[in-house]
Amino acid sequence: MTNLNYGIIGNCQSAALISKTGSLEWCCLPNFDSASAFAKILDKDKGGSFDVITTEDYKCSQKYIDKTNILVTEWDNGSDAFEFIDFMPRYKDEDKTHYTPPDIVRYVKLLRGKPKFKVNYNPKLNYAKGETEVGIKDNCIKATYYNETYESLFMYCSFDHNQVLNGEEITLTGDGYFLISYHEKLLNQSIDREFLKLERTRVYWRNWSEKTTSYNYYNDEILRSALVLKLLSYENSGAVLAAATTSLPETIGEVRNWDYRFCWIRDASMVIKVISDLGHSRVAKRFLEFIISVVPIKDEKIQIMYGINGQKNLTEEILDHLDGYKGSKPVRIGNAAYEQKQNDIYGILMDVIHQQFLQFKNTLSNSEELWTLSKSIINIVKKNWQKSDKGIWEFRTEERHFTFSKLLCWVAVDRAIKIAKLIGKEADHDKWINLRNEIHDDIYNNAWNEEIQAYTQSYGSKDLDASTLLMESYGFIEAKDPRFVRTVLATEKELCNEGLMYRYKNKDDFGLPSSSFTICTFWMINSLYKIGERKKAKKNFDELLSYSNHLGLFSEDIDFKSKRLLGNFPQAYSHLALIETAINFSGGFTEEEELMSAIH
Repeated sequence: MTNLNYGIIGNCQSAALISKTGSLEWCCLPNFDSASAFAKILDKDKGGSFDVITTEDYKCSQKYIDKTNILVTEWDNGSDAFEFIDFMPRYKDEDKTHYTPPDIVRYVKLLRGKPKFKVNYNPKLNYAKGETEVGIKDNCIKATYYNETYESLFMYCSFDHNQVLNGEEITLTGDGYFLISYHEKLLNQSIDREFLKLERTRVYWRNWSEKTTSYNYYNDEILRSALVLKLLSYENSGAVLAAATTSLPETIGEVRNWDYRFCWIRDASMVIKVISDLGHSRVAKRFLEFIISVVPIKDEKIQIMYGINGQKNLTEEILDHLDGYKGSKPVRIGNAAYEQKQNDIYGILMDVIHQQFLQFKNTLSNSEELWTLSKSIINIVKKNWQKSDKGIWEFRTEERHFTFSKLLCWVAVDRAIKIAKLIGKEADHDKWINLRNEIHDDIYNNAWNEEIQAYTQSYGSKDLDASTLLMESYGFIEAKDPRFVRTVLATEKELCNEGLMYRYKNKDDFGLPSSSFTICTFWMINSLYKIGERKKAKKNFDELLSYSNHLGLFSEDIDFKSKRLLGNFPQAYSHLALIETAINFSGGFTEEEELMSAIH
């Protein structure tokens, strides 16, 4: 494929990518951050996959079942037709807990005729570091990996095991199934059992979607993006992943290839803001609980990112034996950026805590814990806001006084003041006002470049940066303020290329970025909308939406010329920005409110 034409399925424990032609090409089990069992997306020969093979007379199409994360791939040659319905089970069990096994169900549905197909079942466990043995065991096909560690994978199906293993042609005369599981099953599997899982999972996702705020315009795009964000929330801890993959390159053939299967406090916090607005408070509360569990309450050692189970050491490793996506090496697992110092993280955390105090009723102990954390963060900001750092884009070499980092230090103090007001802590409120004013004046005087007529990437710099577009949305400046208007227009002129935005154009540790960071284009559209350029903003938004893949999904980056998707996929950051931007063009209402309005 020349694009990231994949669908994602998942159950908030792990996820899998299915290609437009029905090939399972990425999955880590039992969890998002486990070693891969299928990684063809990172090496077409060695990575491992589960392919569906038909003759050329079959036409293939793909879609999601409406309002769900259940993916349907259909093959049709006119007289014969069948579907693979792919999902990972997720539904409430009898004890009211969520059933989310490390399983992939590929339900095969006969539509008409007697279609024929073959499968290539070829798992490669533990990132394909060594040989995976696949053979028949009792009532299943078992894959086993013995090199340096032990791993296994079980596949149950309604088809002849030898036919499946040998890649022989299968004639479909009725519905069937394949069930891939990290665990050996205790109960006998059957077509009825898999169909029941399918129906229960369908009901779960439909119910979740019905609770999502509806909008007058772009509602389908908003809902699909919300479903992606939900998929990327980790059931066990409440963490939200940046993306489901590792090492999909920002540019084909280059080395900007990172592991995104972790929880960035910045990304996840923005997700929580959006998902709360859509009516899903449980996801927001779970994430806040995760934050409290991993962030030291009275200590400076706050990381920019954590493992999804709260791991603090995310040591980076290169998998030399994998060729990378389209030959883009290296393939990395782990992420060395966890050791970076980024001062914007304090403002991100305080913004989320402020939301919590505004939107949710806390228990006394939770409120006290959050207030202690808030005071600790302000003490850290006092000591650090004047220092240089790596910035939002995680420059791996030099540190600078980045405007965005200073802005978020201002946000931290501003939100702490607002929290103090809410809970009656006037003494703290009063002593922080001077600090907020000091940071504000520092940004106002040092981040503005009179010659460029814009707020720039860092103090004393002439380089423009898309992150300055967030100064208005964080409340630092009014949309109609001449400085903000000029910053938006100057940034558009300098960083916009064929309708897409650079993050920045000055060279970084790896040279000049050569692809567009998708979220930055959404930021520009929002900014144009807010300064009154609404017609242009709407046109740019519709054009950007057309660059999604065939299922409406976005990755991290877009190639300026070809418009192909690049970077890790699907990207939470991109989809949350899509939702924020779409909401600008439409007023929101819940389906319950719509019904009540119709009744009255």
